Amino acid sequence: MIYAIPFPPLTPEIFSISLFGIEFALRWYALAYIAGILIGWRIVLAAVRRPALWRDQPPMTDRQVEDLLTWMILGIILGGRLGFVLFYRPGYYLTHPADILRIWEGGMSFHGGFLGVVIAALIFTARNRIPRLSTGDLLALAVPTGLMLGRIANFINAELWGRPTDLPWGVIFPGASAQTCEGILGLCARHPSQLYEAALEGLILGTLLLWLAFRRGALKRPGLIMGTFLTGYGLARVIVEHFRQADDQFISVDNPLGHVVRLGDWGLSMGQLLSLPMVLIGIGFILYARRRA
Repeated sequence: MIYAIPFPPLTPEIFSISLFGIEFALRWYALAYIAGILIGWRIVLAAVRRPALWRDQPPMTDRQVEDLLTWMILGIILGGRLGFVLFYRPGYYLTHPADILRIWEGGMSFHGGFLGVVIAALIFTARNRIPRLSTGDLLALAVPTGLMLGRIANFINAELWGRPTDLPWGVIFPGASAQTCEGILGLCARHPSQLYEAALEGLILGTLLLWLAFRRGALKRPGLIMGTFLTGYGLARVIVEHFRQADDQFISVDNPLGHVVRLGDWGLSMGQLLSLPMVLIGIGFILYARRRA
């Protein structure tokens, strides 16, 4: 290894305090969720407060946006945690069910959180008789910021790192697992795949959606923003999975890349398998929105 970037002196905790013998800590991961939800809420409010962005009128009031926020928080937390349990580590949590509640230790699935948000949104819109496609567009505007902050928090936590690389921007992540690289002697550098995802799924996709909504009138075509998000996220995740290290439970001697679907030397990771349907559904929403327009 000639060129590599040492991992910066970062820790998962921002600060911690001890009260009555109990340690309380504020972690970057939790802060990312809180900040992402609050920023997303403000983006949604900005959109519904501009009637000119909509074909007829905004789909909900400020009060309904606040009520929706509560439903989304529940959908994100419950869906994200259960998705991680079911998609990535069902065997472990089947034998350690009490650990399912230890959310502060990490372990959230985007796809699970996405399903949780979808279910919560369907219930909320049905109860309040709110247009579902326009609500989906608003939620799609709110998500990328949280994705970006969450992936940055993954980097700070030195988790979900990428595959070994000899590229000059490879990062030497700490820990025995990160330094277990087959065929490499000495320090092992890996792709900072968390930052790849932060850029593609968060910064670039989020900027595109905001431009479409606030400058190109995309909210006047219900479903267009949501379809663009689903397609963009799915494609970004499929691309980044080529550089991201698979979870340990999927890796074996005869399957070093951790593919869950294998056809010879070709295969799909769990992230790709869950993301490809999002691409197809997103394209369907885009075509539907353009046809209605």
